[in-house]
Amino acid sequence: MSFAGWMIMLLSVGGTTSFYFWCLRRVLRKSDAEEKLHGVLDTERRIEEEEEAKRHKAP
Repeated sequence: MSFAGWMIMLLSVGGTTSFYFWCLRRVLRKSDAEEKLHGVLDTERRIEEEEEAKRHKAP
């Protein structure tokens, strides 16, 4: 294999391995951020509350 072939292979294997470990670290790391997942009912309730607040504010 030529020098260019070895460089392409090393870059692609190295990049893929780095991406794998970055993803693994992101998944296994404990997050300090608050939970951002919401169910459909939570979203609908929030929308209904916002609409109710708009109705009470409107003249």
